[in-house]
Amino acid sequence: MTPSGVVGRHAGESGIHACAVAVGERGALIRGPSGAGKSALSLATLALARQTGRFAALVGDDRIFLSVAGERLLARGVPGFEGVIERRSEGLLIETHEARVVIRLVVDLGERGDPPPRWPGDQDRRTELLGVQLPRLVIDSTHGALDGAYAVLRRLAKVP
Repeated sequence: MTPSGVVGRHAGESGIHACAVAVGERGALIRGPSGAGKSALSLATLALARQTGRFAALVGDDRIFLSVAGERLLARGVPGFEGVIERRSEGLLIETHEARVVIRLVVDLGERGDPPPRWPGDQDRRTELLGVQLPRLVIDSTHGALDGAYAVLRRLAKVP
């Protein structure tokens, strides 16, 4: 155990059940309940970004540690599991990885069968994590990981 009380977490960090990916210099934090498709969406986002000639790397799967520096939200994965992601019914895969990324977008996957609003209001388009305001994208995971990956990449392209 570390002084912060959680294996792998440093003082001043907050742990979250999520995935994080880097596309170019922008990071996306993908949240959702167990089985919602966070890992599948991460893998689809990485593959689609690479197919379109962009740099893309996994930051972490399932457990992400967040911290704030210079009013930016930073994310990193669990030490010792760099580049490791679980794909259901296939097992553990090794992906290109980055140690840390600045989060520019929060993606929320809802419970299956609980679709997001068709026309999200302003309150649905932003969220706050550790005091940092960020754009938010809510995805209906029943449309599949590839559909979600297109939405993630479109939104990431629009954020500064």
